[in-house]
Amino acid sequence: ETIRPKYVRLDQKQLPPVIAPAPVRVADGTLAAPGLLAHLLVSKYADHLPFYRLQMIFWQRHGVFIARQQMVIWTRYCVLLLEAIVLCIKKEVQASGYVQVDETPVRYLDEANPGRCSQGYLWTALVPAKCVLYEWHASRAAVCLESLLGKDYAGKIQCDGYSAYPAFARDKKIILIGCLAHLRRGFFEARDQAPGIAGWILNQIGILYGWEEGLRQSRAGPSLREARRASHSRMVMERLGRALQKLQSRYLPRSPMGEAISYALNQWEAVSRFLDHGEVEIDDNLVENAIRPTAIGKKNWLFFGSEQAGVRNAAVFTLIQNCRMHEIEPCAYLKDILERLPTMTNHQVSELTPLKWKEAPTSARRQTGGLICFPPFALGDSANNVTDFFY
Repeated sequence: ETIRPKYVRLDQKQLPPVIAPAPVRVADGTLAAPGLLAHLLVSKYADHLPFYRLQMIFWQRHGVFIARQQMVIWTRYCVLLLEAIVLCIKKEVQASGYVQVDETPVRYLDEANPGRCSQGYLWTALVPAKCVLYEWHASRAAVCLESLLGKDYAGKIQCDGYSAYPAFARDKKIILIGCLAHLRRGFFEARDQAPGIAGWILNQIGILYGWEEGLRQSRAGPSLREARRASHSRMVMERLGRALQKLQSRYLPRSPMGEAISYALNQWEAVSRFLDHGEVEIDDNLVENAIRPTAIGKKNWLFFGSEQAGVRNAAVFTLIQNCRMHEIEPCAYLKDILERLPTMTNHQVSELTPLKWKEAPTSARRQTGGLICFPPFALGDSANNVTDFFY
């Protein structure tokens, strides 16, 4: 609860009282406190509740009316501050030598065609065990990767077979690494056409994944993983490659098995590169798992309200997913940084990324135990509790 004391001099009671200044807010004139703003962001972007449902929940359960239009305005105010942290995460991604990248389609209301939706894309870049970044673009062109990773990016990119990635990597010091899970998917879908052949191929891929799981459980480092792949996985990959070349002529190019074999052979060089780089994963499932929460949300809120809304949503998704990656309670994190950001300088913002916030000895996560998940007035029926969330 925010208390603004009033002071009066005992010897000059006729003078107007002096009132303590209001705390610095996310935006001038807004009534929402950081606790409420954090709850709204987590409800929308982590729990996948559209704002119109939140409006009904506040009114029907708590007797508090907050229009969803007001929630959108508050989100815009929050993102104006949070974008500084997202920019720090983006710099970490661009400085990384290995990143997994993928994109997912999301519809948005097109201002040029009122009442109609166009299709944009939420691009995702993930550095394993470190950070993840979402960026919204209205297209799927290779130029989006220049914005996401930087024009001069040099390193390893693990991705699927989409043509934008080779176009971006052309004339750059970039190593493209394929995804074995995408390759496996084609043969899994073709198992009805050729059960015996598909089963053998899936079994060979399963052997590779079994060894990778053993390395993961033993927490093997890059050197050990590279050595184990050289002694075990390479022979399986070579055997599988020879078999696919012999099998290609048996199936029509447009049949499920024919398409699976063609995709595998086209991607074989890129897929096999994980054998030579111990720090690289066998597939890009980590970035696909990071995309999955946004896909769940699309079933509820259906589309973004505009192109600018896509930019704002990507910023909040970035912070929420980084909290998930580092096992941080997102509501506690957002509440703390929204309290601190209005009074911080640009040089201090870099210390508020989720990973650094978790590691800081004075972080709010350690002060509160990370238990701030729900608004206090949701835990009781006292109207006075609402003041915990409004100034």
